Amino acid sequence: MKKQRAFLKWAGGKYGLVEDIQRHLPPARKLVEPFVGAGSIFLNTDYDQYLLADINPDLINLYNLLKEQPETYIAEAKRWFTPEYNQKQVYLDIRHQFNHTDDVMYRSLAFLYMNRFGFNGLCRYNKKGGFNVPFGSYKKPYFPEAELEFFAEKAKKATFVCEGYEDTFKRARKGCVVYCDPPYAPLSTTANFTSYAGNGFSLDDQAALADVAEKTAMQRDIPVLISNHDTKLTRRLYHGADLSVVKVKRTISRNGAGRNKVDELLALFHAEKNQSVS
Repeated sequence: MKKQRAFLKWAGGKYGLVEDIQRHLPPARKLVEPFVGAGSIFLNTDYDQYLLADINPDLINLYNLLKEQPETYIAEAKRWFTPEYNQKQVYLDIRHQFNHTDDVMYRSLAFLYMNRFGFNGLCRYNKKGGFNVPFGSYKKPYFPEAELEFFAEKAKKATFVCEGYEDTFKRARKGCVVYCDPPYAPLSTTANFTSYAGNGFSLDDQAALADVAEKTAMQRDIPVLISNHDTKLTRRLYHGADLSVVKVKRTISRNGAGRNKVDELLALFHAEKNQSVS
């Protein structure tokens, strides 16, 4: 099966890790993702059902709109991908309007537009909740029409909810498998720029997630797979799991020379502690 790209650019997206994650996900009827992000794992797996959650309401509103009104959304979004929209002032005007409206359709259209026309596809909000990514100055931003159509079709099997990971874990039932892609733990204590979720994701949050994952697997017999940087901290947090190391290209500094292989950890919590995972 051809690998499917997400229609959003996404910091820490899992496109490059799809095969490794597919290989480590246990069979199940339903995949639960408490940190769905751009949805690369959802798009590249084949479960009967999906429960996909994120704390970003703009992301979840967009997904629900695309699921319920795909033709309308795609046609409207396409109108924004023209040369007259690829100007700094137009971008800033749309961003301003986005930050001052509650209209779900407008915000969902602007979210995709800013994802493609904004700098580096970043998704960043200030403390007041205002989107603040600068204009990207790209020659011709790509309109991901085929990717939107694929997502909309696949979304028929999915339920999208905006909530924190603890609530999503509570919804998981026997027959589910949970895949977690949290904001990554810092590679060092100074490199805390990886907490890109609006409210940050602290080391305490990393520990709490590991705890919930272990309890869900051991007490409720629902396997949980987590991906994260391979560090002393994450190995300590996931000591109760089967650990696998994979290498993936990740940008860890602003200049191209900083793009190198960083080891990633896949931690599988499951009830049969001694069962080996290939």
